[in-house]
Amino acid sequence: METKILRVVRQGEAFGVQSAKAESGSIQKCNIVLRELGGSKFENEYVCAMLGNLAACKFYEGDVVAATLRFSTHPRVSRTDVPRDSGHGYRED
Repeated sequence: METKILRVVRQGEAFGVQSAKAESGSIQKCNIVLRELGGSKFENEYVCAMLGNLAACKFYEGDVVAATLRFSTHPRVSRTDVPRDSGHGYRED
């Protein structure tokens, strides 16, 4: 995890999503776009998800916030890595 000071670019509306971890079976989620501080519009940007009670918070364009960023990656499957047994690019088992 990494905490950064960032500027708000825009924020979407909060909406409910299903969650097995929540007691009620659903949790609030809101997407927000954050940009690193600097004088340029070409600074790094992050699209983030705010979950639970944080999703109810409203931030405005230009607000400066502290955010803890958690990154997750998923392995990328290239079409060249998959055998072409069936003609559509994916193996049929």
